[in-house]
Amino acid sequence: MAGIYIHIPFCKQACHYCDFHFSTSMGKKEAMVAALQKELKLRKEEFKDEEVETIYFGGGTPSVLSSEEIKGVIQSVYENYQIGNSPEITLEANPDDLVSVQVQSKTIFKAYLKAGINRLSIGIQSFFEEDLKLMNRAHNAQEAEECIRQATKHFDNISIDLIYGIPEMTNERWLQNIDKALSFGIPHISSYALTVEPKTALASFVQKGIVKPVSDEVAQEHFNILLDKMEAAGFESYEISNFAKPGYFSKNNTAYWQQKKYMGVGPSAHSYDGEQRAWNINNNPKYIKCIEKNELPIEREKLSVTDKYNEYVMTGLRTVWGVSLNRIKNEFGEKYHEYILQQADKYLEEQLLYFNDDVLMATKKGRFLADGIAADLFMLNLG
Repeated sequence: MAGIYIHIPFCKQACHYCDFHFSTSMGKKEAMVAALQKELKLRKEEFKDEEVETIYFGGGTPSVLSSEEIKGVIQSVYENYQIGNSPEITLEANPDDLVSVQVQSKTIFKAYLKAGINRLSIGIQSFFEEDLKLMNRAHNAQEAEECIRQATKHFDNISIDLIYGIPEMTNERWLQNIDKALSFGIPHISSYALTVEPKTALASFVQKGIVKPVSDEVAQEHFNILLDKMEAAGFESYEISNFAKPGYFSKNNTAYWQQKKYMGVGPSAHSYDGEQRAWNINNNPKYIKCIEKNELPIEREKLSVTDKYNEYVMTGLRTVWGVSLNRIKNEFGEKYHEYILQQADKYLEEQLLYFNDDVLMATKKGRFLADGIAADLFMLNLG
């Protein structure tokens, strides 16, 4: 199994917390779509022996593309790759693109379905106006609710994003956000802590004292509330930030966390084939120019045994599949097996990690800290 990720590097406006690659100028949108289709053709030999089971439009804001543009990109995938039966084809979308006065919302969802989209991932982030304004989201609270109501009339497989750890967000408001999301009966929720990334507007606000950052303790409290509410509602936390009803795990997300192959198409998109990582240039004009000249603007890095071990530990510890000690011994060697046991010992004593047979997993208390724990389990000195 393999997946194709397609990066759409456009947004109507910049969210204050976002450090992803995008442009708010749509002037090169048509040329970008053509370049995406051409890159797919140029790279088809990379996946000649792979069956593609997921296609994921991320960004940026993929819903700024027309349904016809999306259809054209999907057709390019089908023309150049082997596609499995019933592939999961996801479109990230913003509420304002789905229900704004410029959009006939009753037809946009039908147009997506006709184009080939069968899963929507909607960037709600919050159902409260004050949160949306602080984050500089393009939609308002009314649009957040209306887009889900409309989407559920046409799509069964829907995910929404929610953000916790927002400045001034009380536990009560966070609970109300979760309850509102659950009230729509959607089968998948992705939820992340608001992080202050360098060189973002939010980082500037924090530095100037305009916004007071949320403490780790408050963010962890929000995370624990999330875990309890989602479990009570019948969702499984298959990855720290991803919650799904049975049968609705994101195939795209699952493939990533299980280290399956994926190809990233578009500026700044990353790829992984099990042996190397690769990434495209993060400059729209340069990306388009290279593709037009039949050149691939890609840098590649061959992974060492240590790189592969570290990546497995990072991805495994975040998920319900954990980190198999038998796999580490068989795939990476006894030195890595001994090392992870030694490094994990203090976290086992502190009940942040536990063993399920031979699988090392994070406890409920340890899940919020999983990335930091994983970093401490990384191997630095072996080749």
